[in-house]
Amino acid sequence: MGDLPRHSVSVTGIVVRNDGRVLAIQRQDDGWVPPGGVLELAETPAEGVAREVLEETGIKVQADRLTDVYKNMRLGVVTLAFRCSILDGQGQEGETDEAKRVAWLTIEEAARRMPEARAVRVVDALAGTDSPAVRVHDGTHLL
Repeated sequence: MGDLPRHSVSVTGIVVRNDGRVLAIQRQDDGWVPPGGVLELAETPAEGVAREVLEETGIKVQADRLTDVYKNMRLGVVTLAFRCSILDGQGQEGETDEAKRVAWLTIEEAARRMPEARAVRVVDALAGTDSPAVRVHDGTHLL
């Protein structure tokens, strides 16, 4: 089989409070993004998104539904985005081990602060459509 190209699978958690604000983290390398990361081999996507949100924000969540699928065409990363509900915690405003800052942003702030390829995950998750969107991007912009 040789050196076939490999894909990586990641998960993103779209967590929305009752006041409509969306959970976001500020990374050292990416700026503002929804919490998420690489799915580990031994976990389900729902387990992975719950783990990533907890690690990055201190909030315990459960994945409610798959909202969208994205592929970074430059890096070969496929991301599964989930709308999540809060089980415990409010999130620390400020720094965690995994994030430079954690904050609750309005939808408008998320759209303005996040790269297009990340902001669309928030917008898509809140669109209320019955089937997931499938989109491709280059890491920053939709293609």
